[in-house]
Amino acid sequence: VQLVESGGGSVQAGDSLTLSCVASGRAFRTYSMGWFRQAPGKEREFVGTISRSGDRSTFADSVKGRFSISRDNVNNTVSLQMNSLKAEDTAVYYCAAQTDPDSYWWLASSYDYWGQGTQVTVSP
Repeated sequence: VQLVESGGGSVQAGDSLTLSCVASGRAFRTYSMGWFRQAPGKEREFVGTISRSGDRSTFADSVKGRFSISRDNVNNTVSLQMNSLKAEDTAVYYCAAQTDPDSYWWLASSYDYWGQGTQVTVSP
């Protein structure tokens, strides 16, 4: 499975940005999908996850109410909509696929496939 993110860039605080992730293969609908981010000098942290069918999503407290996730199981894509961006949202953002739906969705180590990441920079 290959995951390719796109949509990163440099924005001002308060702006919005949408990240997209396209997956290869036919098993996309069987994966829970997650978004993580990693800022310089920090560990990779959980941002949000969406269930296989797309009916449930969960977010880190730091982005709750500002970020949303959607997926399209026909076109093998998952998107992260980021609103009201803050300087502290600056990081490399990664999408990830989890094959075991019973795994801990907040743990990066429980995800099986990762994209290469896309940079998001938010200026104050």
